[in-house]
Amino acid sequence: MHQDAHEFLNFLLNELVDILERETNAANASPEASSSSSSSSSSSSEKVANGPSNPPVNGVRKDPFVTWVHDSFQGILTNETRCLRCETVTARDETFFDLSLDIEQNSSITSCLKNFSSTETLNAEDKFFCDKCCSLQEAQKRMKIKKPPSILVIHLKRFKYIEHLGRNKKLSYRVVFPMELKLMNTVEDPDTEYSLFAVVVHIGTGPNHGHYVSLVKSHNHWLYFDDETVEMIDESTMHKYFGSSQEYSSNTEHGYILFYESLGRSS
Repeated sequence: MHQDAHEFLNFLLNELVDILERETNAANASPEASSSSSSSSSSSSEKVANGPSNPPVNGVRKDPFVTWVHDSFQGILTNETRCLRCETVTARDETFFDLSLDIEQNSSITSCLKNFSSTETLNAEDKFFCDKCCSLQEAQKRMKIKKPPSILVIHLKRFKYIEHLGRNKKLSYRVVFPMELKLMNTVEDPDTEYSLFAVVVHIGTGPNHGHYVSLVKSHNHWLYFDDETVEMIDESTMHKYFGSSQEYSSNTEHGYILFYESLGRSS
């Protein structure tokens, strides 16, 4: 069966979190753990990122379960909506394990990220209900990266539903992804710098068939993984996987998921 690599990545990360949580709960329920739980509970709750500091409601408090998956892959987005009448800004935070970016022909990851954070005007039927005005108002909305993750996973939306065709189509657009990437205009940690260390490549002309290979940087060398075949490649050949500058091309090997590691991350 042909499975989408991005869907599998999300499944894998969420399954890992579930397994780790079950293992932790089982360990805490064991007799050995219960004797030491009273001494470690206060210190462990302090280690939980963004854990609630308010007193428990009805005597029950459950801190968010944080694993190495969250420490490595999780970032925070903030969704800002500004009412154009009273100028009140409403912000809502949400976590993410990867960023899915719309792509355009002959573009770059930097321009895709700018489009992702571009301002959208809400008007006509899409007006925003402002709590301060107590009515529907025109507003401006934008998404910003509030807290960048240690490992930034970028999913290029190469499979798009084309309405007049009545089906999904693969976009072979040329999207340049740099070896070094700087995230601009983030709320926290401005100008966070990243280094590319892995790429999942989709080979094929359509969304319902094809093949995946992976490019991984290890010990300053790039390796090409194709099922059981592993070979070393030169970094200069990476441009081959940017995509095609023309719609019809013999090259069907296109970068699909990019993995960047923060240069400030401790290994």
